[in-house]
Amino acid sequence: MRAQRPAVWFAAVLVVGAVTAATPPASNTSAPRTRYAAIAFDALVLFNPDSVASVAEREFPGKGRALTDIWRTRQFEYGWLRSIAGRYVDFWTLTEDALVYAGHALQIEMTPAKKRRLMDAYLRLEPWPDTEQGLRRLRDAGIRIVTVTNFSPAMLEANATRAGLGTLFDALLSTDTNHTYKPDPRAYQLAVDRLLVPKRRIVYAAFGGWDAAGAKSFGYTTVWVNRLGQPAEELGFRPDLTVSDLKGLLDFVLPDITSSGTRN
Repeated sequence: MRAQRPAVWFAAVLVVGAVTAATPPASNTSAPRTRYAAIAFDALVLFNPDSVASVAEREFPGKGRALTDIWRTRQFEYGWLRSIAGRYVDFWTLTEDALVYAGHALQIEMTPAKKRRLMDAYLRLEPWPDTEQGLRRLRDAGIRIVTVTNFSPAMLEANATRAGLGTLFDALLSTDTNHTYKPDPRAYQLAVDRLLVPKRRIVYAAFGGWDAAGAKSFGYTTVWVNRLGQPAEELGFRPDLTVSDLKGLLDFVLPDITSSGTRN
């Protein structure tokens, strides 16, 4: 996300503890042929957040990009601040609060109808062009697939269903399950608890540099799918690999292709 920046309290958030285990999903029929058993995706590795920008531009011509950037920044800042303050709300509510702020910041009239259409855009994010093929290839190789994302369960279900991708996941895991936001370690623990495999056998695929740092700090083998070409965050942890798309991730995970990308 172009406008995201890391929270200054990142290190404080990382010290929170772990959670109890959840019921495991059914295994894929084929056994994985790599040392990795599963991939945990941030949702935005798979769904393009800039789908929202076109809606914002239609509602507020000439101001759509500015609105989207402020809105997106506040989404994540509000999550971090609420985590520190112990004042949790789900990501849908937080997204609405951030939109209201963005409207005030730009001094534009955010009518109920405009707000509804903008919020609904987060239920209709477009998959990146390589998403479906990449997920199917992982499934064919016996790799289990989950999300670990701040999106609310309703946001996750709506986007996966609309894109026709729902059956490709072993589980759509939302940090709402334990009322956390990444980079809280309890958020990353969700995949370990659901899959019941050691974290060393899970690859975490991050969209944001701050999320890549959080996942690596937690102990995941981490691939930063840096679709927007952002610089690395200076948070004390670097991902194992930085790539620009899902091909780079697949090259790393699957054994029959030479891996590509920038190793860190």
